[in-house]
Amino acid sequence: MDDETAEIELLEQNLNKTRQISQRMTSILSSFDSRLVKLEKSILPLYDSSQILTRRSKNIESALNKIDEIHAYQEGIAAEEALVLRGPQPGQLQEYIEVVTRMNQTIAFGSVEIGAVETARLVETGAKKLMQLYTKLVAEGSSGTPINGPEFEPMPFPPNILETLHSLVDFLRTLPLPPTHPTHPAAPAIQAALKEAQKGYGDMRGSWGKKCLEVYGKRVVERAGTINGIATGKEFSQFMDNIMNVADAEYALLLTLAPITTPVSINSTYTTLLNSLCTLFSSTLSSLNSLIKRDLSKYTPMALSLFSCLSAAQERWEEAMVHRAGRRENELKDGLQGMKATCQRSFPEFLADIKLAAGSSRGELSTGVIDTTMSTVEYIERLPEVREAACTMLFSLGDGNWKMGEGARVAKGARQDIDENTILQHFTYDLVSTTLNTLQALGNSNRRPAFGSIFLLNNVSYLLTRLLTRPSTPTIPTLLSKPAQDVIRSNFRTAKAAYFDSNFSPMLQTLTDDGNKSKSAIKDKFTRFFDLLDETTERHQLARVLHDDDEARGQVSEEAVKLVVPSLQKFIQKNLGKEFSKNPKKYIKMSAEEVEALIKSFYLERDGMPPPAERETNNLLIQAGWSR
Repeated sequence: MDDETAEIELLEQNLNKTRQISQRMTSILSSFDSRLVKLEKSILPLYDSSQILTRRSKNIESALNKIDEIHAYQEGIAAEEALVLRGPQPGQLQEYIEVVTRMNQTIAFGSVEIGAVETARLVETGAKKLMQLYTKLVAEGSSGTPINGPEFEPMPFPPNILETLHSLVDFLRTLPLPPTHPTHPAAPAIQAALKEAQKGYGDMRGSWGKKCLEVYGKRVVERAGTINGIATGKEFSQFMDNIMNVADAEYALLLTLAPITTPVSINSTYTTLLNSLCTLFSSTLSSLNSLIKRDLSKYTPMALSLFSCLSAAQERWEEAMVHRAGRRENELKDGLQGMKATCQRSFPEFLADIKLAAGSSRGELSTGVIDTTMSTVEYIERLPEVREAACTMLFSLGDGNWKMGEGARVAKGARQDIDENTILQHFTYDLVSTTLNTLQALGNSNRRPAFGSIFLLNNVSYLLTRLLTRPSTPTIPTLLSKPAQDVIRSNFRTAKAAYFDSNFSPMLQTLTDDGNKSKSAIKDKFTRFFDLLDETTERHQLARVLHDDDEARGQVSEEAVKLVVPSLQKFIQKNLGKEFSKNPKKYIKMSAEEVEALIKSFYLERDGMPPPAERETNNLLIQAGWSR
């Protein structure tokens, strides 16, 4: 117990000590807290002041940094401004593009600050300098002397210029424009400059294409009057193909070199480019049309050939020159309509010109083949090459309406009743019959019927030979119906009969038995016969008969001999024994054989050495005192 009591007392003593220590600690802490409060109150003003000084120090430091930044920026702007204003230098295009790009990025991604307006101005200036370089490069690639060889050869951009242009265009397409950068200060001015540069591209490329092609257009026009019309149509067709080939190539190039690639802008530039090419096409076609109108009869095959080539090119032209550019104008369509009107007018006018030729003679004309005959033959010979165009025109006129009011007018809807071959044969029949009528009128109008008969025989024979007996191509006789062929052959027979009648019948008439058998009558008959033979000889020395047809000339020679010589021989044999004169050779100037040789000489070739078979005839003539 005592031990426990002692421990309890000890614990109480320790508890009292602990309480005293706690009270003493509480007193000390209370005193420390009071002192801290007092210290805080005394230090707070100083802390507040230091905070203000610290903030001011930071503001001053920030201001100094900003001043340094602005200073450095202004120095950079000045350096870049000098570079931009100088423009891109040779070999430094990429560096220049990088400067303009960097300046543009400060506007696109930076905040609105002092210098942004100036930077935008420099971006605009740099962009315009690059556009000037673009225009300069396009001009260099669109200048020089074109290749003017026999065949058209396009002149592409030099590779080095094209490579530079591609790099330049790639950058120009990144420039800010109002649709993509509505807040960019320089966007409107840059867009206006780009449009102007792109329009200039179209002008320069179009002018260059025209310059390369126009010599070939002039060549077509210059040759049109010297070559046949079908060949002119083919040459113009090739010229038209070259125009469209250039347009295709330029469109592909435009898609890679246009700074503004919107469909509207591409179409507008392409239209500008096409203006020069279309002007060249229209002027060339107009020149050909003017040539045709000056002599429509002569150049009708050319008109039909041009109509054919224009019709064949319609689809491609509309795609390359109209739809692709969104244009309303269609120069080919306009030219086709004009050429169609010319072709339609050509048929009745050709017939009318042939009719008018009948009144052109004043009583004397050459006995050779005249232009009217040759033009008719040439016209028909060219028809197979323009058959489709000719049939189209004839159907549009209506069967028979090409006769300009002769007979009943046929409705245009008659096409469904006849085919192309029939309507073409109808026209060629009218053409042939009109030509024959004109030749007949010209032959009859000659003051000397004998010469008129030679003229008619030569011209009708020319039609017969070139169209039926020896045509240049097998298709030509198929253009003529049986009535047309019959009328040609019938007229040839009539012309040959008229030739014999006017040249040899008067001689034969002197040899006829008129009942007067006196010596003086026989002398007169021989005298008259050889006088007429002299006239006929002189006539045949002046006028060549069938000089282009050896076979027909040989037949006429044989027929003339058979017509004259037997009658003369019979007359000589009948009267030679009657001793009508003491000197018969005074009246019988030539024997029948010599007359035969003389008549055959009428039909011999006159230029160069005659064939061996003709030399014997010449020798007989010389022996008789006659010469060719």
